[in-house]
Amino acid sequence: MINYDGRIFVSIENTTNGEVSSKTYFEYKQEGNILSATYSGGEIMKGTLIGIVKEDGSLTFRYNHVNVQHAIRGGQCTSIPEILSDGRIRLHERWKWLDLEQSEGESIVEEVI
Repeated sequence: MINYDGRIFVSIENTTNGEVSSKTYFEYKQEGNILSATYSGGEIMKGTLIGIVKEDGSLTFRYNHVNVQHAIRGGQCTSIPEILSDGRIRLHERWKWLDLEQSEGESIVEEVI
């Protein structure tokens, strides 16, 4: 199982209906198979996520944040890890807003060393 504790990720790709950008950083914590993180930057003033690390290292979580328009947004996400040649983790994410919009998107976040 991959341990995400203490790892920092940044968004490198996102669909247009997402609010995360290359200025958004995620600080992951892991206790057992419980994942949590805080994130901010770019359009995101402050965000949190909580979820589960599965045995294959994939993630499933819910996220909530306040954006720069002071709107509260939230959704759900599943992430599939890819281990890069230098040992860093790249996460391929499929997500869905759970607010009025209900749209879906995809993003990629990559570990920062």
